[in-house]
Amino acid sequence: MSAFRKTTETFTAGARTLPQRYFIGPEIFAQEQAKVFGRQWMLVGHQSEIAGVGDFLVATVAGESLIVLRDQRLTVRAFYNVCRHRGTRLCEAPTGRLRAIQCPYHAWTYALDGRLTGAPHMDEAPDFEKSDYSLHAVHLVLWEGFIFVNLAASPIPAAEWFAPLASKFAHWNLPQLRSARRMEYDVRANWKLIFQNYSECYHCPGVHPALAKISPYDSAENDLAEGPFLGGFMEISKGASLTMSGKACARPLGEIQGEDQHRVFYYSIFPNMLLSMHPDYVMVHQLWPQSIEQTLVQCDWFFHPQAAEVGAPGYHYDPEDAVAFWDMTNKQDWHVCELSQQGIASRAYRPGPYSPRESIPAAWDREYLRFMSEA
Repeated sequence: MSAFRKTTETFTAGARTLPQRYFIGPEIFAQEQAKVFGRQWMLVGHQSEIAGVGDFLVATVAGESLIVLRDQRLTVRAFYNVCRHRGTRLCEAPTGRLRAIQCPYHAWTYALDGRLTGAPHMDEAPDFEKSDYSLHAVHLVLWEGFIFVNLAASPIPAAEWFAPLASKFAHWNLPQLRSARRMEYDVRANWKLIFQNYSECYHCPGVHPALAKISPYDSAENDLAEGPFLGGFMEISKGASLTMSGKACARPLGEIQGEDQHRVFYYSIFPNMLLSMHPDYVMVHQLWPQSIEQTLVQCDWFFHPQAAEVGAPGYHYDPEDAVAFWDMTNKQDWHVCELSQQGIASRAYRPGPYSPRESIPAAWDREYLRFMSEA
């Protein structure tokens, strides 16, 4: 029995694409940094990236450098990458392992839980207490094994924010998966165009002929059609997978049964995650806007933690079969997004009408505008 539950999807007659300023205006980009990326739950990675004590990654969110790490108790924490002494950047490497966090300037030293443990010669300073100078913490939550941070002083509670997704993906075993490959793309297009492109397959017959052969473009059914999380499934031809060979490239991710064995699920998770779940692998895009017309996209391919084990009967493991397929498809998407960016910048651009097959991009626009209108 499928775990998917379809809801009625509505299309708002007269819905049109966003005005030009939302794609080329520097003032819009500044507002997005403050109202979207600086206030919402942002994906920064997966827990498997920092599996051991002291493992860390550095992420830049809304212009702020953050250290995300495992402390001595294996708790995942996040701190501003700023020394409490004179504000020096603490970690320069993008990833690594730490025994402690030490400032490269004056050697102030912090435990992995953020406590200041060493401050040379500060015992000579009157009224100085190490306990007053812990690293500034950042709100953090794990959702299905993915690490999200929020820079707001009082963010919407994570349980409330992620409520529409509660237990929705349990049978994909997302927390246990491991990334086999990461690719980065420099896309010369506004980040919103990438979300909108991901959210419809109206373009698939012309842009993605290989994808359209395996997954019919008109097979989409959506169960999340309003709000910050949008998407649903598309059919995969029986016996096929979204790979270059057309065959499954790994063992199933979990207890995926019935019709879900022949479906790929696509969800956009506002504001920087695209989650694509196949029976044999999961693909995740992280979107990091660099400017109003440039976006860094990080793409990971996740597999069952035992997928590579030798001798597993009946299972074929070839992650590059999936990576090559989606690298090809990603580049096709980035190309048309860049063409859209170029065309929207023209004085001739005017908002155009959405097709009924673009109800999800139209819904995404409404949600985006809701966040941008907040004080």
